[in-house]
Amino acid sequence: KSLDLPFGGPLMNMLAPLLLCAVFLAGLLAAEFRNSERGIWLTKPLASLAFVWLGLASGAMDSGYGRWILAGLLLCMLGDLLLSPQGNQRVFRAGIFAFLSGHLAYVAAFWTQPMAASGLMAGGLLAAGFCGGVLVWLNRWLPAGMVWPVRVYMTVIGVMTALACGVTAAGGPWLVAAGAVAFTVSDVFVARDRFIGSDFLNRALGLPLYYAAQMMLAMTSGLIS
Repeated sequence: KSLDLPFGGPLMNMLAPLLLCAVFLAGLLAAEFRNSERGIWLTKPLASLAFVWLGLASGAMDSGYGRWILAGLLLCMLGDLLLSPQGNQRVFRAGIFAFLSGHLAYVAAFWTQPMAASGLMAGGLLAAGFCGGVLVWLNRWLPAGMVWPVRVYMTVIGVMTALACGVTAAGGPWLVAAGAVAFTVSDVFVARDRFIGSDFLNRALGLPLYYAAQMMLAMTSGLIS
């Protein structure tokens, strides 16, 4: 189920995007530390392109599940590009909408798979507690116009996480639940950076989590038919 590329077989097809992501993620973190907008624009698109490449290399086009995952990866890459500019609230909202759509694509992917009620319930309780706590924590810093968009966003994240846990509990790859949980946690650092205080710690913790999440979800394209 891997996409054969001219320069190598299935293993190389997996290793190349993983290596690309690691290299450009390191460059992105260095650019964020130096607050280099040019460096961010040079590294972030390529780091994000790597998880789309990995999805294709893993066989995303070979199944309905994989195609939904690929749609989510592409929407998240769009979100990354839209969130790169600093200080533009309209573009920021568009980026949030792109990520929301990406989460919904992952919801659709997980919905195609068998789910265990026990995993779905456990994941739902975990997601409800975590997302509810984050909303309470953020409430005092959210601008009035962002209260409901953030609530809707967190609700969709919670649903995605619950479904992912249900899929894994039913015998699906552990990468499904791990990727969804890592994506959810990484979004907290985005919210903290935008609404509470912008500092490098948010990116240092959030970006590796985010890219690890996308790479894990991309790899599930070849593990689920």
